[in-house]
Amino acid sequence: MATAKPVLPESQLGPAEKLLDLVLSGSAHLWHNRPGLEVAGVWRPRPKRGEPVPKHAKPVSPGLHVAAAVRLYEKLLEIYSLNHDLFAHFASYALTQTDWRDLKVACAALMLVQTRSGQPVKEDDGSVAFYDDDLRRVGEAMVVFYEKKSTRMLTPKAVLRIAQLLETDEIARLNRKAGFGDPASKKPPLGRWKSAAKKWLQLRERNGAMLTGLVKAGFKETIKAIARKAGYKPDAQAFFEALGWRQAQAKGGHRTVGLGALALKKQERFDGLSEAEICEAIVEQRLTYKDAVGRLPKDVGLTPAIMAALLPSLSDRDLRILTPTLEELGLVADPEVRARWEAAIASSTDQRALNIAKNVQSKALKDKLAEAADNAAQKAIAEATKDVDVRVMFLIDKSGSMQGAIEQSKEALSKILAGFPIDKVHIATFDTMGTVLRPRAATRTAVQHMLQGIRADGGTTHAAGVRALHSSGVTFPEGARLVVIVVGDEAGEAGDQFARAFRDCGYHVAAMAMLVSVASPRGNTVRTGAAFMRVPFSEVDVAQFDDPYQVPRVLKALLDAPVAVGAAPQSGWVERVMKTPLLEPKA
Repeated sequence: MATAKPVLPESQLGPAEKLLDLVLSGSAHLWHNRPGLEVAGVWRPRPKRGEPVPKHAKPVSPGLHVAAAVRLYEKLLEIYSLNHDLFAHFASYALTQTDWRDLKVACAALMLVQTRSGQPVKEDDGSVAFYDDDLRRVGEAMVVFYEKKSTRMLTPKAVLRIAQLLETDEIARLNRKAGFGDPASKKPPLGRWKSAAKKWLQLRERNGAMLTGLVKAGFKETIKAIARKAGYKPDAQAFFEALGWRQAQAKGGHRTVGLGALALKKQERFDGLSEAEICEAIVEQRLTYKDAVGRLPKDVGLTPAIMAALLPSLSDRDLRILTPTLEELGLVADPEVRARWEAAIASSTDQRALNIAKNVQSKALKDKLAEAADNAAQKAIAEATKDVDVRVMFLIDKSGSMQGAIEQSKEALSKILAGFPIDKVHIATFDTMGTVLRPRAATRTAVQHMLQGIRADGGTTHAAGVRALHSSGVTFPEGARLVVIVVGDEAGEAGDQFARAFRDCGYHVAAMAMLVSVASPRGNTVRTGAAFMRVPFSEVDVAQFDDPYQVPRVLKALLDAPVAVGAAPQSGWVERVMKTPLLEPKA
């Protein structure tokens, strides 16, 4: 009998495994723009009127959810302490290759305050032998990174949030404990944030069109806050004029810029203007949605004509979010608006549209928003599998131990499976018998229809699902990479028996993953099965798929060759991270 490779305890996991675990198990969603509740350390939206409030829930104000920030930052610090170089590459990867906005903020914050900042390394006689790597430059580069029309660079809000995160008492304590600041100082360590923020502001001041664009996009107050916090001194008073920011002499009398008469452009309300005149002003002044809506008179409000005038200023993401408003105004019936909206649906990179669909009335619109979620999953899968032929086997536990958890599993699967081409994914449920499932189409609706009849009952034999697929004639082309994803609680037969089923069926597994859905004590069939087969294993909690931004991220990481526990990183996601060039501030 083969000897299973032991699964390493948490204390022995290496930085690569911890990094993958961070991506698979943490949504890195730190800021919320609405009041919520904290339940067992997790942010939840406030229940609607009449719905019960969870026990032991604490109210959370809009803004940074400190518990989530501390949890994420502790993980980042741990990875950084184990491998500085890996973390620097990950920070560069997070900014240039992902849309994880709050994770970018946290990574940039850590890179700006960590201690590897180009210090001289001296010989015994005191002479300088060489200078250490300056990894703070990666943090600076993350702040000032600019790429025209890119959605990957930090927004003004993100630049400000880096400082706000570092100033949070709990994060400041973590940084001092890590040796990133004077333990006796009352001021939070900010590292190079101020100098990086000044460079960010200077670039925009010297490019007037860039600064004006940010003001029109609604970032005026954010830019002011960055300038105050960084202590920025502009080159000319045109900076203050663009922001509509009157200046007064400081008590010390040291200010020299912006004290003269400023040519401020006052943003007048639209009171007294007709609908046609308001539309003309929007077009002439190239006003954004946020800017114009705040100036509308109550007796006019947001009309279809005004909304149509504002459409050119809206991004695809804005259009998806404003779907209920477009429906209410009747604009989705307009062929030109509808074409633009459908293009926005096609460009979706997250599954937030599923939440937006709850606020629209039309079934056709709900279906199109569901399509946006499908598109996001499909893009994530296409990105992860662009360099290799990946085939996926889903095994879904429907045994009696899944009572209470099966519905959550079905909801998660409906968000995931629609992203896979039908010819490259094979699905089976199992208790003591396996049953092959085939969706009619690669859509969320088709997957929901396929899963609706599943009920939890019976014993548990994971291998039954494998054998059912084999009996139905499922084979894989030579050279294809088979990823097996099991959904359940892992309670079942011994791991060696599970591993033997793949061997007996002639299936060569390249990687194995577990979507954990626990309604009873956890088993270890899949982990030990992966160990017997000596293939990479990773896992993610099914609850992670409640976050609309997390689904594409997890799919990319799961399919891009997870790291084997206790082994050197294999070709795949971690290797892709390490191949990301370290960011450097441009002159």
